[in-house]
Amino acid sequence: MMLVGEQPGDREDLAGLPFVGPAGNILDAALKAAGIDRKATYVTNAVKHFKNEPRGKRRLHRRPNSAEIEACRWWLTREIGIVKPQVIVALGATAAQSILRRRVLVGEERGRAIPLDGGMAVFITLHPASLLHQRDEALRHAAYETFVEDLRGAAAYTARPKQHRPGRPREKRIR
Repeated sequence: MMLVGEQPGDREDLAGLPFVGPAGNILDAALKAAGIDRKATYVTNAVKHFKNEPRGKRRLHRRPNSAEIEACRWWLTREIGIVKPQVIVALGATAAQSILRRRVLVGEERGRAIPLDGGMAVFITLHPASLLHQRDEALRHAAYETFVEDLRGAAAYTARPKQHRPGRPREKRIR
């Protein structure tokens, strides 16, 4: 299983590792609740640089634009080619856009397998950082439970036996 986020955050940029800040804590808890060992996953980001706006001593996140997503896409494509995951979990719209090469509305497409070339599938779910911005406790809890269920669905997909379709290449490529 490969987990793809949007871009590094401030802490990730400083540490040089994906999902080690507050969103990473939520991701770790959700993976554990879904019965997924993070060490058995490959975690990366669609955009490789931290786009930010300095405000005093703080660096505030700025969403990458389509050109930045496309410019970084070749790195993600190479990572997918090396890792050869059975399933990719796109954490948020930016990751999904990078993988599918089209705009994605997470609420409309989340929680189901979208087949890719080579027998892979992508599951779209929310980005764990979105839970940090949800002020209503009940809504945050419901969104978290949905996130965990999406991860369980992706894990169940990886538990299925791989099927090779005659006449199709075994090499895993995204469209």
